[in-house]
Amino acid sequence: MRKRGRVHDDTADLLAYRRHFGDRLRHLRHRAGLTQQSLAERAGLDKQAVSLIENAHSLPRLDTLWRLARGLNLTVSELTAEDQT
Repeated sequence: MRKRGRVHDDTADLLAYRRHFGDRLRHLRHRAGLTQQSLAERAGLDKQAVSLIENAHSLPRLDTLWRLARGLNLTVSELTAEDQT
């Protein structure tokens, strides 16, 4: 059985990761000179999906990660790398 404090820690960790990933996606998109709309079009996604990810309201599924990476001309590994910003 999980202790209540650990569930809170997991939730906080997930929120921190969503923020980190959203910031990374925004940085990479800006570096590529793309708007949210142009990235969405290149990735075959809705602009709202890109916005939700960048603003830490959602984490992308694996297929969405692949689409975002392709839209940025990156691999999924490059998109999700922890040590680069």
